[in-house]
Amino acid sequence: MTNSNNENPKTLSVPAAGKIVGLSKNAAYSPARRGEIPTLRFGGRLRVPMYRLEKLLRGDSQTEPTK
Repeated sequence: MTNSNNENPKTLSVPAAGKIVGLSKNAAYSPARRGEIPTLRFGGRLRVPMYRLEKLLRGDSQTEPTK
């Protein structure tokens, strides 16, 4: 089975998400920790769900809080 998720990932690393919004690698982690960039935690890894980042960038006021 071919996995095309590499072309359209469902989640991004914090630095990759930061790059989309114009932040450096280190600068992206601060808003992620504060919940300004939505994240999911998998063990010790933080991932940014694409659908929530896109929603945030569209300015949807109904974004879900991060935990």
